[in-house]
Amino acid sequence: MARYRKKPVVIEAEQWFHGRQVEGMRTHDGCRNPMCELCGGSGKPKAWVSTLEGPLTVSPGDFIITGVKGERYPCKPDIFAATYEAVE
Repeated sequence: MARYRKKPVVIEAEQWFHGRQVEGMRTHDGCRNPMCELCGGSGKPKAWVSTLEGPLTVSPGDFIITGVKGERYPCKPDIFAATYEAVE
């Protein structure tokens, strides 16, 4: 099998926590309506970002990355730390 190395690309990212707004992200505070398409009446807050593959749920602490073509997607903190390093 051939082997490949990921090209070094500088990206933009923001870490998300409850109460903080990140561009491209949507939130729903939860409700008690069992017919709610967003939370199913669980009353639990929900956050998500629209991606090229459809909406993906975002959890507190996740990074929202802007890709090379302007696309947005979430990334778990441990994966982010293993994949990216800060640049100046």
